[in-house]
Amino acid sequence: MTNVTVIGMQWGDEGKGKIVDCLSERADIVARFQGGHNAGHTLVIDGVTYKLSLLPSGVVRPGKVGVIGAGVALDPYALFDEIKRVSAQNLAITPENLKIADNACLILSVHGELDRMREAAAGNGKIGTTGRGIGPVYEDKAGRRAVRVADLSDPEGLRLRLERLLTHHNALRVGFGAEPVAVETLEAELAEVTPKLLPFVTSVPAFLSAAEKNGRKILFEGAQGVFLDADHGTFPFVTSSNTVSAQAAIGCGVGTKSVGFVLGILKAYATRVGSGPFPTELHDETGVTLGERGHEFGTVTGRARRCGRFDAVMARQAALTGGVDGIALTKLDVLDVFDTLKICVAYELDGKRIDYLPASSRDQDRVTPIYEELDGWGVSTAGVSKREDLPENALRYIRRIEELTERPVTLISTSPKREDTILLRDPWEN
Repeated sequence: MTNVTVIGMQWGDEGKGKIVDCLSERADIVARFQGGHNAGHTLVIDGVTYKLSLLPSGVVRPGKVGVIGAGVALDPYALFDEIKRVSAQNLAITPENLKIADNACLILSVHGELDRMREAAAGNGKIGTTGRGIGPVYEDKAGRRAVRVADLSDPEGLRLRLERLLTHHNALRVGFGAEPVAVETLEAELAEVTPKLLPFVTSVPAFLSAAEKNGRKILFEGAQGVFLDADHGTFPFVTSSNTVSAQAAIGCGVGTKSVGFVLGILKAYATRVGSGPFPTELHDETGVTLGERGHEFGTVTGRARRCGRFDAVMARQAALTGGVDGIALTKLDVLDVFDTLKICVAYELDGKRIDYLPASSRDQDRVTPIYEELDGWGVSTAGVSKREDLPENALRYIRRIEELTERPVTLISTSPKREDTILLRDPWEN
């Protein structure tokens, strides 16, 4: 048996929530290792829809333990709002089934305010942030002025942390024409959530190490996707954390060997929320149809997603950068109505054919996709749960994706429902 790490291979929204839910049946622990409440996973269980942001997807299954690692930017107010919401759906979240890293950094009200002030002032230079303060708290982490969960247990030390934090933030606020914030204001905000938060807090590295020694299986759950990675994505139109599989080890404080089998999630077409390059984006009726059939609206933001053709260049690059061992292909059924399908197999840039996405955002905007056309299948694949029941042209589409990405498709999803999943290779048995 091995651990499994799940990451997105596009710009997020690939359907990771359902896949994690399916895999968590065999897991003992589901651990989030990066991102914040800007991420969103939608799960449909027995006809009930659960929308999760900070909570690991495994919490919908009885007997599983969810972990929020140090790599996550934690907004305590958003967390308890989410706990309240899922509790109303009869999901009990307790210190027994949720563990929070004592060294995770906290999102405070000043972070969200700064995020929104910057975006408002950026004009045409907006990067499409959700305005939830994730970027500013990662900046504070790198600047060694962030407030961490462990600081809540030390009121005197907490005040010193807040004073250092506000030295930086208040200077920025004045520059934006906003009023400075008093340290007492943030102390009062944190005093409200501290008693609720501390019972969940533990040393995540120690907890996970003990779990592994006892033979318990860990499922590491990523947020967003490889091309939103702060280093390897379509910079600067990226998130503020690393989204590749290596971050699972860093964000949870375990060794890289613990990452285990890396399952990359790919949508059978491409979508993106917000600004930034999108080489295969469609602005025609096909793009509209993809959006309508795929219900392409952000789980957290509600923003309509931009839609486009499947980009094998980016998928292959994501497989390399993300350390992907196998692919979970989602939303295959969305393509059922198309007579023909196109896959981007390369780009043209300045008259030259290239097989990678260049690092420059200006070049990313200038590449022209080179497409290969395949026949559609024209029948419904929705709800298919056996490989042999898929139409031949759908199987050809899948095989071509395997050839172009140089990775096997190990799982196919044919609807948002848990049971509508074709498992070709068990990630746990590697």
